[in-house]
Amino acid sequence: MLLIRVATAAVLLPLFIGGLFFLSSRDWAFALLPLMLAGAWEWGTLAGFGRASNISFCTGLVLSALGILFIPQHGSAAAVTEWVIYAISAAFWCGCVPLWLTIPWRVRNPWVLALTGWILLVPTWLALVSLQAIPLLLLAILGIVWVADIAAYFAGHAWGRHKLAPSISPGKTWEGVAGAVVAVAVYYGLVWNFGLRDMISVTSFAAAALVAILLPLSIIGDLFESWIKRQAGVKDSGQLLPGHGGVLDRIDALTSTLPLAALAVSWTLRGAQ
Repeated sequence: MLLIRVATAAVLLPLFIGGLFFLSSRDWAFALLPLMLAGAWEWGTLAGFGRASNISFCTGLVLSALGILFIPQHGSAAAVTEWVIYAISAAFWCGCVPLWLTIPWRVRNPWVLALTGWILLVPTWLALVSLQAIPLLLLAILGIVWVADIAAYFAGHAWGRHKLAPSISPGKTWEGVAGAVVAVAVYYGLVWNFGLRDMISVTSFAAAALVAILLPLSIIGDLFESWIKRQAGVKDSGQLLPGHGGVLDRIDALTSTLPLAALAVSWTLRGAQ
């Protein structure tokens, strides 16, 4: 299974990086729409939507994304729209989801589930689109999630004894979390000292604080999707990506981290102008 996962990543990663660096902003936004649409379909399936309801949900999601992309905005209106969307995402992940997982809450209301799916996917898509303006910075942010995920996987398999959230995801351990913390700290030190501080004008303390926030958020995003899958009674969100499951299985931690990172970057850049 690990070889299949690596092979799939070896195919998808060059495509992603190629699009990130060589597509125009508009083309990049359109190229990401099928990914968002696949994630939306998976979410609708996990939520228990019927076929007609799922089609309506996916259509509404894509139309809202296109509306954000095409509605003419002038002056600071575009930035404010982005900030509002990112702020909604941040409030959801920092406030609602920890409570949701603590209860744990089994949601049945289709409107709540549809709104949750929108909050998961549209802000993440928008963050990927807006952060393409600084592609190396986007890769550095994505690297936080990827390094944390890989380190937690191997540390958990090697030393995992104490379960992190056994009722939600029995495979995750505190030892895996510790491995992720150490790996991300090393990664941050290397990336900051070899280029990150030249990409954006912030202090090392501010950058480290953002990384310190993104790391637990990535774990929360992972746990939240695990809880939704447990509620739906499935192991993976889909089968689109061999060795990885579905799109949501790959972007679960990104849905909780990228919008907040994009908000921080957008705020910092605008403040520097």
